[in-house]
Amino acid sequence: MSDLQILMLGPPGAGKGTQSSRIAEAYDLEHITTGDALRSRKDMQTAHGTPREYMDAGELVPDPVVNEIVESAIEEADGFVLDGYPRNKAQAEFLDEITALDVIIYLDVDREELIRRLTGRRVCEDCGENYHVEFAPPVDQGICDDCGGELIQRTDDSEKTVKERLRVFDETTKPVITYYRSDSIFHQIDGNTTPDNVFKHIVDLLDSVR
Repeated sequence: MSDLQILMLGPPGAGKGTQSSRIAEAYDLEHITTGDALRSRKDMQTAHGTPREYMDAGELVPDPVVNEIVESAIEEADGFVLDGYPRNKAQAEFLDEITALDVIIYLDVDREELIRRLTGRRVCEDCGENYHVEFAPPVDQGICDDCGGELIQRTDDSEKTVKERLRVFDETTKPVITYYRSDSIFHQIDGNTTPDNVFKHIVDLLDSVR
């Protein structure tokens, strides 16, 4: 099962990163994220330049470069969980051309729950430790357990910004869900419950497709 190829889909706040990491550890797979792949291959030459050229200029790395970087990461992996890619239908079509997925998992979470999760995040201003006002609160409200620094809400986690991120997801990435939904390997899992419960459902699913 070490060569299992899994695609994890879901909106911001659905828990893709958490579940992908747990799957990768449990099944001895590579956890491939777009960000990590770009950072580890920032000097890789593609037909459209290197990722570094765009990063250093403060520009978004264009799809053709991202595609080549992800393809390289997939080729080097003996089985993987792909998290954060594809972000649009064109990338999904490219992914179909370069690999044959075994399982597609879509974490479905209610909009209100996503907003609650994302706006509840807090980070220590001094050491960067992460907390959540409901799911992982500090011992003393507003104070970091590790260094005593002040916990703040990042601009990215404000309700206004969160709603905009979800709007962008609906506009660009929901078509990816539609693209895959009719595929026999597509599986929708309720992501509204606890991380442990979600992971149990994922394990049951993966064990059934061995």
